[in-house]
Amino acid sequence: MNKTDLIAAVAVKAGLTKTDAKKAVDAFVATVSDQLAKDDKIALIGFGTFSVTKKSARTGINPATKQTITIPAKKVVKFKAGAELAAKVK
Repeated sequence: MNKTDLIAAVAVKAGLTKTDAKKAVDAFVATVSDQLAKDDKIALIGFGTFSVTKKSARTGINPATKQTITIPAKKVVKFKAGAELAAKVK
């Protein structure tokens, strides 16, 4: 499912026009992105939790040259499925 399919599905489930559903999906994505950029955690009961974790710097090997390289520290987004979502997927 891509974004267009998601918008169409939201429009049908919520009884909205596709335009309103697009606004809702865009607002949701923007809000989640903004909060994660601030290192906030977003918990949607029954669905899951979005959070940001920090990966420390580490050494690795460049597969092309076999040289040791330093991989810089970075932040990554994590998603942990809630119990209801996990049960539905099983």
